[in-house]
Amino acid sequence: MTNEKVVAEKLLQVKAVQLNVATPYTWASGWKSPIYCDNRRVLSFPYARDFIKSELCSVIFERFPDVDALAGVATAGIAWGAMAADQLKLPYMYVRPKPKEHGMGNQIEGAFEKGQEVLVIEDLVSTGKSSLQVCEVLQQAGLKVVGMVSIFNYGFEQAASAFKSAGIPLYSLTNYEVLIQLAVENGTVNENQLNNLLKWREDPSAWGLNP
Repeated sequence: MTNEKVVAEKLLQVKAVQLNVATPYTWASGWKSPIYCDNRRVLSFPYARDFIKSELCSVIFERFPDVDALAGVATAGIAWGAMAADQLKLPYMYVRPKPKEHGMGNQIEGAFEKGQEVLVIEDLVSTGKSSLQVCEVLQQAGLKVVGMVSIFNYGFEQAASAFKSAGIPLYSLTNYEVLIQLAVENGTVNENQLNNLLKWREDPSAWGLNP
């Protein structure tokens, strides 16, 4: 079993990722979706948490061995970034969605210096819009964003194009395609449901509007 499959298996086991074609979930964007991902649930399961942390550190060490610091994305990426930074003995910071409204008014929390090479740690990537906004905040502060590592990736073409245009490499521990194939193999999803799941990924904004 590949590492991507094992990661997907762990996410399914602890219900960090849930599939429901019959009763779709509604995202904040208003999209109807047969999948819901909340990797914060993994934090409650020590063995799954340790495995995901180990995989995250392996990717960082292999792909970005000379990075100066890690930056987590608030809120779901904060814990994963902190654990990886601790394991790899790297400086750490995290990025808020918007500047703090009191105190120092920081949007980037932590100590850093201009010119440092920073790797962003993200929980999951969907369209890529919010993830790349974090990269822009770091760049505007004078940091060099060398890439992003996420736990899960929906695999939207929109996101792949956005990261390519921004010149920021993206690596994910597992993705939508691997996860639903695993769900088919273990009997969680049948062939008809598989076709529906694949259609969602092709056009998520329109999926479910005309049942």
